[in-house]
Amino acid sequence: MQLSKPHGGTLINRVLQDSERQAAIERAKELRRVDVDDVAASDIELIATGVVSPLTGFMNKEDYESVLKRMRLADGVVWSIPLTLPVSTEEAEAISEGDELALYASGELRAVMTVSEKYSYDKKYEAEMVYGTTEEAHPGVARVYRQGDVYLAGDIWMVNAPSQAFPEHYYTPAETREKFAELGWKTVVGFQTRNPIHRAHEYIQKCALEIVDGLFVHPLVGETKSDDIPADIRMKSYTVLLDKYYPHDRTLLGVFPAAMRYAGPREAIFHAMCRKNYGCTHFIVGRDHAGVGSYYGTYDAQKIFEQFDAQELGITTLNFEHAFYCTRTQGMATAKTSPGSPEERIFLSGTRVREMLTQGEVPPVEFTRPEVAEVLMEGYRRKQQEVEAEAV
Repeated sequence: MQLSKPHGGTLINRVLQDSERQAAIERAKELRRVDVDDVAASDIELIATGVVSPLTGFMNKEDYESVLKRMRLADGVVWSIPLTLPVSTEEAEAISEGDELALYASGELRAVMTVSEKYSYDKKYEAEMVYGTTEEAHPGVARVYRQGDVYLAGDIWMVNAPSQAFPEHYYTPAETREKFAELGWKTVVGFQTRNPIHRAHEYIQKCALEIVDGLFVHPLVGETKSDDIPADIRMKSYTVLLDKYYPHDRTLLGVFPAAMRYAGPREAIFHAMCRKNYGCTHFIVGRDHAGVGSYYGTYDAQKIFEQFDAQELGITTLNFEHAFYCTRTQGMATAKTSPGSPEERIFLSGTRVREMLTQGEVPPVEFTRPEVAEVLMEGYRRKQQEVEAEAV
């Protein structure tokens, strides 16, 4: 067996180098400037470095509509989340097809883009198709409703990569493929998370590690909800945990620079295809993957993969049930392996853990390793001190 092939067959590289980059920088001085939001800025990086291969730019109307209706690009390649560049109606009126634009993020030139098409879209329809709801209480839906009314399509070239908060853990898909080969891994399981790794996560990761060569722990560090645990705290908790409790020669920690969309089942497919591009042959899908609130069923993110042929997905999903600490067996388990009653199962939701940390309570050892709890407590104390200092 070998590492997975890039989705669509080719690993995309849209990062300009040397003289081509310098020429684009000079040219950009005369181009119309478009300022993009954090999600689009993240998408530029994903496109340019091949994370979302086979995409080479922001989607045209044909691909966009095909993705909404049938979770495929117009050419039939599996794709579940639209990657689009929204602008206001006023901005769009000043832009013509064929124009080259300078895309800025946080005040910095990020990429140049040649506009192939501009089109209007139905926000409620997109919300219903991607998120399964039109309720503005859903963070993904709220973002769609806030953004501009026109989409610009076209290929991009990244000129300046964004600064990396965790450079020692940053890898492009080309680099992970080299790293996996260097480590001698032919089979790799990817694990997506936006939360600290607790004992249930550790359990399913190590179950997966029993059947593959390596584990790629790949936390998302792009835009998330305001109440999610900050990325710097999470990253410290990951390094502490992996250093003491995981085999160093069979585990790699990287950062996933995508923005969180909270699209549940559709985002599970998106996350799997991205990890396929990084070289993963397997991908863990647990309970309520990429979910938020009660918008999705507990295992909907696993069931959605049944709509596609395994060969066209090109990556094997490993589905795990809800894991917990069983007081009867005194170990981690799922309903498949534990004879314990519901009262003998210890599980805390991410929401409950955040509440405990906010209140200064230490999560129990049955839920998280002591070293991780210490990092989380320290991070929350610091966060509270910063809030209090700002209030003075």
